[in-house]
Amino acid sequence: MAKTLWKGNEAIAEAAVRAGLEAFFGYPITPQTELLEYLSARLPELGRVFLQAESEVAAINMVYGAACGGARAMTASSSPGISLMAEGLSYIAASEVPAVVADIMRGGPGLGNIQPSQADYFQITKSAGHGDFHPIVLAPSTVQEAVDLTYEAFPLAGKYRTIVILAADGSLGQMMEPAEMPAMRRLPTETERESWATRGASGRARNIITSLFLNEDDLEALNNRLQAKLRTIQQDEQRWEEIETADAEYLVVAFGTVGRTCKTVLRETRLNGSKVGLFRPITLWPFPAQRLRELAGQVRAMLVVEMNAGQMVEDVRLAAEGQCPVEFYGRTGGVIPLPDEIIGAFQRMVCARSTPSAGSAIDPVREV
Repeated sequence: MAKTLWKGNEAIAEAAVRAGLEAFFGYPITPQTELLEYLSARLPELGRVFLQAESEVAAINMVYGAACGGARAMTASSSPGISLMAEGLSYIAASEVPAVVADIMRGGPGLGNIQPSQADYFQITKSAGHGDFHPIVLAPSTVQEAVDLTYEAFPLAGKYRTIVILAADGSLGQMMEPAEMPAMRRLPTETERESWATRGASGRARNIITSLFLNEDDLEALNNRLQAKLRTIQQDEQRWEEIETADAEYLVVAFGTVGRTCKTVLRETRLNGSKVGLFRPITLWPFPAQRLRELAGQVRAMLVVEMNAGQMVEDVRLAAEGQCPVEFYGRTGGVIPLPDEIIGAFQRMVCARSTPSAGSAIDPVREV
């Protein structure tokens, strides 16, 4: 199929339809609203379910109910709305039903603004709700990658009976790029539905789906099962992109929109004679720590660039295990770092490595 021009939000929506989305529940919030608006027309055309809920709290609980019935269910929101969904996400995780969530991040904290941000990193990777769990978190850097990862999110959610979050930001949701759409997946027949789903108990024992375990031994057994599942995901689902790392003496680490910007940084610093590589995590959870740990033993220093005050940098430092210095450069409030300022931060880091007495490698205004 030929590529056509798509807005990011609408491309994610169409990719979800083609992946087999059967029921979408959501509430409008900028810069995500085009995703919901697109599906409000597209899903009814196909005889599938679209419902604008009265709030984000209602939307995530509708997703929970549909997922319990075995439907491929999804919601989408932006940062304040994801905060409202936290309780429902925890219930879904404990109940072990699959669900897909798109988070088109905006500036915060609080109501913030409608500009792009990556400040939801802690929220979506460290738990996304109360209790001991992690969702799978996928971070695209282009509209095409957003399409591909959305298409993959549904089978991933079904395989592990877990939540998969597509972590994009306002710039990716609003930009327009050529993208190729995947084929339309066939929906399962009634006899092909998951055996655990609550679709009527005629002729078999009842399926009971719950997140309530009053007996502590029962709840610990659930947690042990969840942790075993998470260990499997950590082992099998780490994904990343690396560029020019074979001979790299320095490494830039960034995800999403900034990971895309850092490709320009890589090209220009290489032209100026610096042996620098780029490492772009695609799964924010499970974080691709194993490969990054190997690279940490090779390079002299790493520069982590984010659209926040310093969040993924903590996972990078954990992965590096002290093998090399890890510096940080970030912009907050919905500001996207430009290549020139990232190059400046990189040059200051390199200078500090060659002249240790020169002081901090990074402008303290941007360092956390």
